[in-house]
This record gives sequence, structure tokens and C-alpha cells, in this order.
Amino acid sequence: MTNPYTAPIPPAPRPPDGRPLHKRVLVWVGGAALLVTGTLIGAAGNDGQQPVEAKVKPATTVTATVTTTPEPGPTVTETVKAKPKPGPTVTVTRTTTAKTANSGSNSTGNTGQDDTEPCTITSNAGNCYSAGQFCRNSDHGAVTTTAGGTKIECSYSSNAWRWTYV
Repeated sequence: MTNPYTAPIPPAPRPPDGRPLHKRVLVWVGGAALLVTGTLIGAAGNDGQQPVEAKVKPATTVTATVTTTPEPGPTVTETVKAKPKPGPTVTVTRTTTAKTANSGSNSTGNTGQDDTEPCTITSNAGNCYSAGQFCRNSDHGAVTTTAGGTKIECSYSSNAWRWTYV
């Protein structure tokens, strides 16, 4: 067995850049020489050719045209009052009999009106209306009689204007 204290010492580790300084300087000088040589050869190597001149092309001109439309002028509004629609025209015709001088009293109990009073408002066909039929717009609120003499009125009923009994 060998004595660990008397063993040979290993060599010292190498520095990070193991090349000597003079070799590093030669690499830098050689690289710079190649750069200068390439630049000189490139500048002198035109072989008698004319250098190309860069001609400037005319720039494209863009023209923008703006067309404005005038704002609309003030609007004049004329207020017209609505004329009221004329109300229904009701024509009532009463037929009475002339009293004779002889009759002192009315024995039948009539009030002087005839029981068969004709209808005053008729349909477009000329017929008398009866209760439940629809009214014309011009007859709203009017009162007339049926063919039998019963009074009916044009009133708003069941979402419509109809002839109803008074």
C-alpha cells in the first residue's frame, strides 16, 4: 500500500484559453487582412463596366376629391286645424191627424201620433233598419224607428256600432 501523503501531485488545471497570446494576435491580424483584401478586390473589380446609376422614378400622385352635399334646410311645417266632421243628420217626420171640431176628446187614448210611424233613416238599399244591425259611420248616435215603429238608436255596443232598442 502506498502512502497517500507521499503520492505525486497532479498537474495544475489548464487556463480557460489554452492558446498562447502570440497565436491569438496572429488570428486577429489575419482576419483583418482578409477583410481589407476582399474590400479592395471588390472595389477595383468592375472589369471596365459602367456603374449603374439609380434613376429616380416619378412618384405616383394621389388626388382625393371631396364632394360635400349641402345640409338640408329647415323644414317648414304648417299646422292645419282639422275641420270637425258634421254630426249625423236626423230627420224626424211626424204625421198627425187634424182634430175635427166635433170630437171633444180622444177616445182611443193616442197622443196624437200615428202608431205606424215610418222609419226615418233607411239603409242604402232603402230598407228600414232593425235592432242588432250595423250602423253606417254617418248614423252614429242617431235615433230612428224600425219597420214596426219601435225606436232604435245607433250606439257603440259589442265592439261595433249597432242599432239597439232605446
